[in-house]
Amino acid sequence: MYNSIEYIVFLPIVFAIYWLLRNHLKLQNAFVVLASYVFYGWWDWRFLLLIAFTSLCSYASGLLIAKSQEVIAKSKFWLIANIVLNLGILAVFKYYDFFVTEFITTFFAESVQPSLLHSFTLKIILPVGISFYTFQALSYSIDVYRGKIKPTTDIIAFFAFISFFPQLVAGPIERATNLLPQFLQKRTFSYEQGMDGMRQILWGLFKKIVVADNCAVYVNQVWETYDTQSGSTLLLAAILFTFQIYGDFSGYSDIAIGTAKLFGIKLMRNFNNPYFSRDIAEFWRRWHISLTSWFRDYVYIPLGGNRRGLLRTIFNTFVVFLICGLWHGANWTYLVWGLYNVLLFLPLILLGKSKRYKDAPLVWKQLPQMLLTFVLVTIGWIIFRAPSMAEAWGYVCAMCSASFFSQPATIQYPVWCAMAAIILMLSLEWRYRDAESVPLPKSIWAYYSLIIAIWWFAYRNTQEFIYFQF
Repeated sequence: MYNSIEYIVFLPIVFAIYWLLRNHLKLQNAFVVLASYVFYGWWDWRFLLLIAFTSLCSYASGLLIAKSQEVIAKSKFWLIANIVLNLGILAVFKYYDFFVTEFITTFFAESVQPSLLHSFTLKIILPVGISFYTFQALSYSIDVYRGKIKPTTDIIAFFAFISFFPQLVAGPIERATNLLPQFLQKRTFSYEQGMDGMRQILWGLFKKIVVADNCAVYVNQVWETYDTQSGSTLLLAAILFTFQIYGDFSGYSDIAIGTAKLFGIKLMRNFNNPYFSRDIAEFWRRWHISLTSWFRDYVYIPLGGNRRGLLRTIFNTFVVFLICGLWHGANWTYLVWGLYNVLLFLPLILLGKSKRYKDAPLVWKQLPQMLLTFVLVTIGWIIFRAPSMAEAWGYVCAMCSASFFSQPATIQYPVWCAMAAIILMLSLEWRYRDAESVPLPKSIWAYYSLIIAIWWFAYRNTQEFIYFQF
């Protein structure tokens, strides 16, 4: 975990050895693989067998696809074989038990359900980050098939591409066209890039520990007893979860991108001020960019995109968001959350306005549109956060009760700190909304303040990263 003592010890050691090997590219890449496998195996060494197998199969598929390019059917066979293999592994580990359980509890009597569940469920531990590195491996095979990248014969560089530890367990989901070539050429250390990376890591830790983890204190307490809480309390918890998941996931992405800069590697941007979006289409262009662009390039466009008429566009959007919901986990709430986003998209598609804000600058006069989008996204996050659809519905109904206009439950000290941190975060993000990332002021006192705040709340309240479960 990036906010642990172990990682604070791990990173400087890896950094020092990595740059000592700067004149030996293959050794440097081999060390990246070794360090990444140590990092990943820290959770459970058995996960290493799975990621190694995925890497090896995807590496081999690239060579086989290229070798048989003159015979299209054979080339396509190797592509499909790798897709089926990778998605099959993902399905078994992530979805098998869920669908077997649903099938048994739906079609069999309660008296026989326990024995059937014991016999047919696998009770497999979900490997951390499997959805992320599986999609990264798939994009390589597909891009080789499409001729966007030549297959590499450097197996060490390829393993480094799949397992690069800063973004291994929660993204960004990198493309081979961007990340793989960086492992095939010599990297040089840049002091300016390194300092920029350190600043981005610091900002990411602030968003994770000071914003997200403090929000989690209130959110978790309210969700445990949501049926006894007032509507105003539930509304506040919903808003705080909206910032919790953003601070948590975008904070992780900032830490990953900043860490990669320390090693001379540039990762793609994963968040672009999503809560300033003016409609749901713009929100999805700004939220989890590496995943949404993956679905666009490898699912939506191959299905026909918006080139085959209105009904086909609606169908393709429906498929993408249902898959997106399922990607997040084996729970009906994720599928309904995906469907909810489709419903928000429909008016924009029907009116032909899904791209109206694609390149439009953010301005204050569009604040009403931003607030409306924020409200719609917040409702979606209630569904996403709920353990079941019954609880999601119960939460929304209780929130919309007459007690909506009452005073929220007592707000504790960490929540006040989270609110202050949210205001600071939004202010800086609005101020630098056109920048690649928030450029922290080059003031030693600003850094001291952030470090003290991070240390203070990390010591008192540490939460696991939300997206580690996906």
